[in-house]
Amino acid sequence: MQGVEQGVSGEQVRSRLTALRPLLPFLRWGTAALLLALLILDRAFPLPLPKARDSATVVTARDGSPLRAFADAGGVWRYPAAPEQVSPLYLQALLGYEDRWFWRHPGINPVAMLRAGAQMLGNRRIVSGGSTLTMQVARIIDPDLRGARTRSASGKLRQLLRALQLEAHLSKRQILTLYLERAPFGGTIEGVEAASWAYLGKPAAKLSHAEAALLAVLPQAPSRLRPDRHPEAAQAARDKLLARMAARGVWTRAQVQDARVENVVSRSLRAPKEAALLAQRLHAAQPTARRIVSTLEPALQRALEELVTAYFSDLPPRTSAALLVVDNATLEARAYVGSVAFADKARLGHVDMVQAWRSPGSTLKPFLYGMALDGGLVHSESLLVDAPQSFDGYRPSNFDTAFNGPVGVAEALRLSLNVPAVDLLDRVGPARFAARLEHAGIALRFPRGAAPNLSMILGGTGARLEDLVGAFAALQRGGIAGRVRYTGDAPKVERRLLSPGAAWIVREILAANPRPGEAEGMFDTGRRPQVAWKTGTSYGFRDAWAIGATPRYSVGVWVGRPDGTPLPGQYGAVTALPLLFEVVDSLPRAPGDARRVPMPASVAETEICWPLGTAASAQPPSLCQRRREAWTLDGAVPPTLPERQARLWSAGIERFEVDAASGRRLSADCRRPHVAQARQIARWPALATPWLPAAWRAASNLPPLAEDCADDGRGARETLRIEGVNDGAVLAVPPGRDRGVRLSLRAPAATTRVQWLLDGRWIGETDGGRPLLHELTRPGRHELTALADSGAWDSLRFAVLPPSP
Repeated sequence: MQGVEQGVSGEQVRSRLTALRPLLPFLRWGTAALLLALLILDRAFPLPLPKARDSATVVTARDGSPLRAFADAGGVWRYPAAPEQVSPLYLQALLGYEDRWFWRHPGINPVAMLRAGAQMLGNRRIVSGGSTLTMQVARIIDPDLRGARTRSASGKLRQLLRALQLEAHLSKRQILTLYLERAPFGGTIEGVEAASWAYLGKPAAKLSHAEAALLAVLPQAPSRLRPDRHPEAAQAARDKLLARMAARGVWTRAQVQDARVENVVSRSLRAPKEAALLAQRLHAAQPTARRIVSTLEPALQRALEELVTAYFSDLPPRTSAALLVVDNATLEARAYVGSVAFADKARLGHVDMVQAWRSPGSTLKPFLYGMALDGGLVHSESLLVDAPQSFDGYRPSNFDTAFNGPVGVAEALRLSLNVPAVDLLDRVGPARFAARLEHAGIALRFPRGAAPNLSMILGGTGARLEDLVGAFAALQRGGIAGRVRYTGDAPKVERRLLSPGAAWIVREILAANPRPGEAEGMFDTGRRPQVAWKTGTSYGFRDAWAIGATPRYSVGVWVGRPDGTPLPGQYGAVTALPLLFEVVDSLPRAPGDARRVPMPASVAETEICWPLGTAASAQPPSLCQRRREAWTLDGAVPPTLPERQARLWSAGIERFEVDAASGRRLSADCRRPHVAQARQIARWPALATPWLPAAWRAASNLPPLAEDCADDGRGARETLRIEGVNDGAVLAVPPGRDRGVRLSLRAPAATTRVQWLLDGRWIGETDGGRPLLHELTRPGRHELTALADSGAWDSLRFAVLPPSP
């Protein structure tokens, strides 16, 4: 019986197939026609996938937190996102609430569609759409499906076809990524990453259960559920989703209960604008990039932006500032403030002063002294002369118009004296100096047709803050300067600027300069990292600079007006330097930051003597008038530089003979016999003479000639005599005169230009014996000095009585 039944059953199947056989051609052609129709429709109505120009850009800090977002062509804020970059809790909430069968269906869910159709027939309206996540993406990318258009039958059909199109062209991951990046979250915010930062202030990768549920439900009604405007409605919708997650067993009851305790608290929407100018700069360099990761530390960036804003609240109008912090090890920027306030039109906040060309003031001087050390011209205590001098008609003066006479290299650099720096640049060579700087990454800009000249060391050129900071880092990097890096993938460009020894000596000189207002030993600075710092002020008070370097960081500060107008009374030490130290003190620290940098093997500590400048051990004690401890480089102890044009002295030691009995100098032509003894003296530079103690001047003068010896010309020298006021005079303001005492000063014997100094400060210049008219308004004791270009000088003291009441 069983075999008979099986035979009958087989015959029935065959008979049915035979009956259907005439229909097979129709099925084949019908299927082919359907596929062809779908292909034609696909070609006729291609997927409106987002184009590259429709993408927004976000610039982030090194930890991924957004610094500034750039909207797309439609003004929409959107951050890149991918499934692996989003919290798994959010994906669980999204798929559990929107589309549990997302990974299995072909774009539409037949069961959900049948349920939605039955509800529509029963209620004569659409109750639920039966939409899948793919269908929602179709609505997002197709402009014709937005709004209420999908509530109609034709709109729903178009949405279905678009969903099938999406599934045919894209993978499930690509479809999910489109949703993660383009789902609406209210206003001009699209995508879960942008919404997470906008509403919660955190990345979508670090969401809690409550936060994940909130963001999963928002796209259902983004305007009605915006947490910054309707927190109660948003919380109610979130709790509904949480209940569904618990009912379906996706999350445990305990997890849901804990999540419901969290209130919906959202900050007001505000587009991120930290490091706005750097973000703008990076976006301009990579306009098609969707995410640009910078090297900035977000917490430090925020703190320094607030510090700069507070610091400059009391400064004159239209004042701006720039600040750059660079990690010495990597040359990566950690903070970048291009202006005081990006949106402040009065301060021209849109102008990025980190990369603006400005006069660098005296900030190039450390590199000049380092090159002079490397060139064997000087050591750290070489004798320089800070006195009025002419360099082919160029006559620099100091910032305070005072002169200091003989100074060492270290003191000249720390005090930022101008005349010694110009003197040193004249010997190094302006063209060579500029070429070395440019090779190391400090691009300089000169006026059209101008060449490097002596004024460049005082700010007579253009430089950029970022280049100066990259070069200043060389003092902490063994002499290696580098280009500041703003993204992690930027190339590391490094060039040698100074030798390790020269960089160490310059760093020690600058670091030994105490902070203003802090006398040496006043505070315990053992835990504070040493700062090698330098200030600068451009001509006319247009630029105030302060640049410093610790072992870990290099910091640059610029203050001024972007339009180049002066800021009278604002200069580097007063305006920029206090901010520099506030920034340095706020930088992260690590154990060992306060340790001294060890001295390189190429550097030695050597006792030297002035005025010769050579090692004390290499000269007789009688020639050593002042001993100093100096750092020397590569075993060389260069002597004092020869005075320009060999004015009135012979560089180094001057040897002669004297009569053993009288001590008078002998010449080659003496009438009587003498018992001769060899003597020698060490000459001081002639221009330093007015500042020398009387004993030092006497020790450097040749003894008078013996009476029977013919003049050999070695003791000849030009002398000056001041006329117009007597030594020791007491002057009073004439009765009835409102002003001070007017003097007519002359040096009648002068044959060259004469510089006039009052209490060490320059007050004027005369040509030869011409008079100088000067009015004295300050009562008290004064010292007047006349100093000729030849080195001849005269000095006297007098007093001015206070005016009668």
